[in-house]
Parts: sequence; C-alpha cells; structure tokens
Amino acid sequence: MDLVEIIIIAFGLAMDASAVSLVAAASGFAKDSRSIFRLAFHFGLFQFLMPVIGWLLGVSFVSYFSAFDHWIAFGLLSFVGGRMFLSGLNPNVESYSKDPSRGFTLIVLSVATSIDALAIGLSLAMLDVNIWYPSVIIGIVTASLALFSIMIGKKVGALIGKRMEIFGGSILIIIGIRILVTHLF
Repeated sequence: MDLVEIIIIAFGLAMDASAVSLVAAASGFAKDSRSIFRLAFHFGLFQFLMPVIGWLLGVSFVSYFSAFDHWIAFGLLSFVGGRMFLSGLNPNVESYSKDPSRGFTLIVLSVATSIDALAIGLSLAMLDVNIWYPSVIIGIVTASLALFSIMIGKKVGALIGKRMEIFGGSILIIIGIRILVTHLF
C-alpha cells in the first residue's frame, strides 16, 4: 500500500471527526487552545488507535464485530446529537451542557467517529499490511483536518450564533444515519 492510497483512506476516515469538530467549534465549545487541542488530539489519537486495534483483532473477529459496529456508531452519535438538538430548541436552556471537548462526551464522540478505522485495521490485517505506518498517517491527517475544521467552525459559529446547536445536533444524527445506511446497504 503506497502513501497516496493511505492518504486517501485517511481523508475518508477523517471526515466524520472533521464534521464533529466543525460543529463543536461553531457551537462555541472550542473557545480556548486547550479545548481545541483536546478535540484535535483525541480525534487523531482514536483514528490512530482504532486501525491498530482492528489489525490486532485480526480476521477471526471480523464477522462478529461487523454485524453491529454501525449500530454502536449510530447510537452514540444520535444520543449526543439528540441532546444538542433538544438543547438548541429549548429557549430556557443557556446552552448544551456537555462540552464535546471534555470528559465522557469527548470519548464517546472519538469512538463513534473512529469505528470505521477499526474496520480499516481489520482489512489491512487481511492484506498483510504493516499497520504502524498507515495508522500514524491516519492519525495525523485526522488531527490536522479536525484542527482546520475547528478554525472554520469558530468563524461560522460567530456568524450564526447560539442556535448552531440545532444544526450541530442534526449533523451528528445525520452522520450516525449515514454510517448506519452505508453499512446496511
């Protein structure tokens, strides 16, 4: 597998994390350098780790995990997105209370957006590809695109305002539905 193929795969895998980063920043959660770093770092780290985990699991576990991985991603993204959406609709609530750049919410989003990378790791194991080089490239590309998306999201959020939560929650739910539909059909 050459560098161009790995970069194409990395960009494809990074799209969900980039979309979530854009939404988080546009919703006003990536305000300081610490939260920006946490988002980009965790998305890059999980995109790096998941192919390694998938590769280590190997071919024997593929049939068991592939039967429900898309349901996990759909459930996690729909849960977080639904809460953001409902918070944006409620005029009495100041803002979505769970900062996506912190704690359990960050872990949930990192796992949900990197489940496809686990499948890539399983595929690379079947192709007998050394996993370290592709995983590092995937992690770096994801972290870089997440950072870029955060910068765009900060500008968009300033223009649109607080109701970005409705849009952001909808985007997370749509990403979950896309993952589900892609795997089912």
